[in-house]
Formats: sequence, C-alpha cells, structure tokens
Amino acid sequence: MEKVEKNNELMEKIVSLAKRRGFIFQSSEIYGGINGFWDYGPYGTQLKKAVEKVWWNYMVERRLNVEGLDSTVICHPQVWNASGHLDKFGDMMTDCKECKARHRVDLMEDENVCPNCGSSDLTEPREFNLMMKTFVGPVFDEDHVAYLRAETCQPIFVDFHQVRVATRQKLPFGIAQIGKAFRNEINPRNFTFRSREFTQMEMEFFCREEESMDWYNFWRDERLKYYYEILGFEKDTLRTHDHDQLAHYAKAAMDIEFKFPFGWGELEGIHHRGTWDMSRHSEFSKQNLEYVDHDNGGEKVMPTVVETSVGADRTILALLCNCYDEDMAETQKTGKASDVRVVFRFPAAIAPVQVAILPLSKKLSTEAQKVYDKLAKYFRAELDVTGSIGKRYRRQDEIGTPYCVTFDFDSLEDNAVTVRDRDTMEQERVEIKDLMHYFFGKLDY
Repeated sequence: MEKVEKNNELMEKIVSLAKRRGFIFQSSEIYGGINGFWDYGPYGTQLKKAVEKVWWNYMVERRLNVEGLDSTVICHPQVWNASGHLDKFGDMMTDCKECKARHRVDLMEDENVCPNCGSSDLTEPREFNLMMKTFVGPVFDEDHVAYLRAETCQPIFVDFHQVRVATRQKLPFGIAQIGKAFRNEINPRNFTFRSREFTQMEMEFFCREEESMDWYNFWRDERLKYYYEILGFEKDTLRTHDHDQLAHYAKAAMDIEFKFPFGWGELEGIHHRGTWDMSRHSEFSKQNLEYVDHDNGGEKVMPTVVETSVGADRTILALLCNCYDEDMAETQKTGKASDVRVVFRFPAAIAPVQVAILPLSKKLSTEAQKVYDKLAKYFRAELDVTGSIGKRYRRQDEIGTPYCVTFDFDSLEDNAVTVRDRDTMEQERVEIKDLMHYFFGKLDY
C-alpha cells in the first residue's frame, strides 16, 4: 500500500509539473476540460517535435530502404471495412448501476465487481466500437458517413504501390509516417497514456514471406536499441512481452513495455502481420496490390508486412516519468526541504530547450542576445532574463535544459561565458567563439 501511495504521489508531481511548466495540460480546460484530449504547451510542443524528429531520423532518414508518407486522417470508408475495424474493432464494456461508472471488462480485476465503488450491480458486458464517426459533405446521412482513422498504418497499405513506383523501391522496403489517430476510448485514464486523440509513429516493412521472420527479429532489435541508446532508458525500466494469442494471419507479435508509476504499460508493438492487410485491400478495392519482381522473371508476390508501431504521446509520458528526479544534495547541505532541486534529465537530443542563455543582469541582455542569436540557428535555445540567477537555474532544471550559459560582466572583457551542466552542476569558462564547436558534440546523439 505504501508503494502504491508513493507511485501515485510521484505521478501527481509529474502531472502538476507538466502543467505548471507548460508541457501538457487538459484540452479546453476553461470549460471544464474534455476527457481523453490533451494540449501540448510551449515546452511540450518542443519535446514532442524533438521526439518525432529523432524517431524520423532513426527510422527513415538514415536508411535507404524506408520511405516517408503523410496521409489524411479521413480515408474512404471502405478502407475500414477492408481492415475489419467496422466489424471487430471494439472493447467489451460494462456500467455500474450504483456509481454510474463505465469500465472496460478486460481491465477489471474482477469482472463482477466495480473497481470504482465495489458494487456487484453491473450491466451485462456489451461490445463498444472504438471508431470515431463523422460525415463528409453537407448532408449528415449514412451515405456520407466517414471515420477518423483509428491507426495510421492502413493508409500506408493503400498507398503502397504509389510510394513504390515514385521512389523506385524494390522488396524489401518500408514506409513510415507520423500522424494523428483517434479512438473513442471507453475510459481514458493515466494522464496521456490512454487518450482519444493521439499521435502514432509507425513503419510498415514489406518483404517476402520466407524472409519475414528475419526482418521481424531485425526490427525488434532495432527498436530496443533505439530506446536504450537514443532515448536513454535503463534496462530495468523496459521489458518485452511476447503475445501468446495471435491473430490467425500473424506469425509473431510482441510489446515493448515501460514501467510507469501506475504499472507496466505498452509503449510499442512489433507485429508480423503476414499478407492479411495487402490481401484484404486487394479484395475490397478490386486492385491488384501484388509486387511484380522484374528481376526474377516477373514473379508476382503479395508482400508480407512487419510493423513497428509506437505512440508518440506514450513515449513522451515515459520520458517524463523516466527523467523526473529530485536532487537532494542541496537539501542535505542546508536542511531545508524547500531546497530540493527538481529536474527533468532529458537526453540532450530531445530536451525542449537544449541551451539557455542567462545574462547575469538585465543590463547585459543586449549582448547576451547576440549569443542567443548565434546558438538558436543550430540548437533549441532560450534567452532567460527574469529573476535571480539561482531561480533561473532552477527553472531551467525543471524544464530539463542540459546546459545554461551565463553571460556576466567579465564576458564584456574576456569574450567568454560560464557553461553550467544540468546533471553534474559543474561549470566551466568557454570562449564565445568556441561555443558552437563546444555544443555540437554534446547536443546530438
């Protein structure tokens, strides 16, 4: 019980700090908010864009065999018939007649007891489709029904041939995209972990059936390497979970899970989808989506798909939890609880602010801005002039800024500044002309 209370307290601290420092807050809050929808503030936007940039660079820009796509959030309704979402994409839910709470049955510890109030007076479980329905055109009738996409992978399958032809790719190759997806969740919860609007970062890799398991293992290892080496997660914060029950068309599926304060939760799925998706879209569209191998006598191949799918919002939530720290060093010196240093220890490559320039006095702001202008061309930089230098250091620690550059009165004479390291708290004097070279080796990955 004590451990649960500490984890709840930690989660509350993270949510509070995320709101106070402009990372994430509830959408439409002045109207009481809307459950399952979240807005990213100034620093949250920077963090999210940085995470997306790093993922895109790692998955697309560094590889010759992966291409990019940016598709619409509304597709032809037949896309979702072919994918099976309109028939089978749902969860079983039940309502508590006592407290009126609604629950997903698969997430209840006891299907016969309300986890909210303990009542056994529950409705019979019934299926609830997660697709978000809308209309296209001026008439709101069944002929104009459309759906916000529930996942970003289906447009990739639909656009397979056009991307392949435009880029002259041959099997095996992948198509990746970052984009919004929407699910009408029964019970959004745990901050941004389960939301109704979220961002997915997905890559569908098309290959031959006989080499598909090799590619499945390759992408599994690549994705784990990304979390450990790029995002800096420790081994004990992640685990993998192989699915025991597989769809009839799949050969393998696994989740990469992170240890959140509220428990283990899925970050990413790696799935062997077989030829299911491509075959279904061929059947429903009446278009032949087979790959013709002209290097092998015109052989026709229905591509097998290996998928990597990760939620950008869940990645950011995991980073907030993983990087949150309370440094007690100053408290131990002074004995004051208020001297706890709260810090987000983000990897430098994804920190919302990578370098903060702090003039020691407002009188130095003009000269300090020249340093900012120089650095802001290449790094995410901020000019912070309000408050004492100590308060500004603490503010930047809470934002997660790896380096603070202090421009003092000596800087006017020696053309040098003091660079403070967020994690070690060490400071060193660096000439202004050498700052670019100094940071280039520290702020990349």
